[in-house]
Amino acid sequence: MTVAMAGPGRNADGVTWEYLLRSWRGLDVPEGWRAEIDGGRIVLAPPPHRRHHGIAARVQRALYGALPEAWGVYQRLGIHIASLDKLYMPDLVVVPSVLVEDVQAEVSDPVDAAEALLVVEITSKSNAEDDRKKKLWAYAHAPVPVYLLIDRFDEHGPTATLFTGPQNGAYRHADRVPFGDEVVLPEPFAVTLDTAAFPH
Repeated sequence: MTVAMAGPGRNADGVTWEYLLRSWRGLDVPEGWRAEIDGGRIVLAPPPHRRHHGIAARVQRALYGALPEAWGVYQRLGIHIASLDKLYMPDLVVVPSVLVEDVQAEVSDPVDAAEALLVVEITSKSNAEDDRKKKLWAYAHAPVPVYLLIDRFDEHGPTATLFTGPQNGAYRHADRVPFGDEVVLPEPFAVTLDTAAFPH
């Protein structure tokens, strides 16, 4: 990730966060790029590889076949981890559709991450460690009940890890499989993902 803008040295009473959020709202981010707030600054990530998009499309298609009408699957929707003053834009996030569709047209505020039912991150070479560590920690703190990490750049070969049961800022369960095996998402999703079909 590339640092786009550093926040001013202000105190921790929420002023810095409000400044960063106002700045984030006003950014003219190039198409395909992603702007996130982490560590008191706004960072930009370049568009990912086409294989990355191919995986996201397969997961999204599988989820839409299982989700109730009231839920939506969104690509790069901003979610705010309030307890940590972080704003991430996951590759995919499942939230109740009303949170996205029933808002004022001018407002581009992020959704509270505590409302997310599932978050999916697909690693890129430049940000794999963030997805494996910083975002894992942040999503557990939100808490997001299910975090699926699809890691094309795992040192042991491409893997998918399903994290569930967040408690006290950590996930209690982690099920890791190599590409080629299936990942079974828990209820209420009840979706089986065939990672053998993921481009890598």
